[in-house]
Amino acid sequence: MDPARSAAALEHEIARVEALLRDASAHDWSRSLTTCPRWELADLVGHLGGVHRWVVGAVREGHGRTESTPPPAEGLAGWFDEGARELRETIAVDPATPAWTFERGDRTVGFWQRRQVHEHTVHRVDVELALVGETSPVTVDVAADGVAEVVEVFVPRRLAKGWLDPIPAAVRLVATDAPVEVVIGDGDPVAQVSAPAADLYLALWQRISLDDERTTYAGDEVVPREVLRMPLTP
Repeated sequence: MDPARSAAALEHEIARVEALLRDASAHDWSRSLTTCPRWELADLVGHLGGVHRWVVGAVREGHGRTESTPPPAEGLAGWFDEGARELRETIAVDPATPAWTFERGDRTVGFWQRRQVHEHTVHRVDVELALVGETSPVTVDVAADGVAEVVEVFVPRRLAKGWLDPIPAAVRLVATDAPVEVVIGDGDPVAQVSAPAADLYLALWQRISLDDERTTYAGDEVVPREVLRMPLTP
């Protein structure tokens, strides 16, 4: 996505999370997240607020040190709003501006502009599921870019770090509603999975499984399911 579309997408996702948190009751903050089993809602918001401050430091100060100050015990919604505002202001610059990132091949603000769209989209889904029980749509352009980000950034990084076992066989993913076609793994694909871009995106982040009528499998049906269960993303 170009910078303007990334900025608009990030604004949309943050606004949705802010609206949900404003309406959250005291009880809601201790809700368990089905998509992040070790976390309650307060943990997720603390994570996102920490990410805001981490990225601000990466851009303004050029380092990757994490935020040392823990989230507040109360007022998490306001703390989230404050961090989100500072994040948007900080990355609203030329994408080519130098910045520290965890991707050695892209040490620019453009990396963070893209990454934060997906950070907030995936976790917006988590918040919606926790608080309202259903999710609003992920736009096709965000989903398409998110599929590419997983394959371009996270799979190679996690393989290199030893956080992901070798992919057993190559699998091709094809979006049925966007010009997206990617391959996970090396060699000729043994299978193809075709589904809407948003479904592929959320499946790669293990928010859904690809088991409904919108998904078709060609070739080996066991390997792609095995690959999609692997920790391809954090």
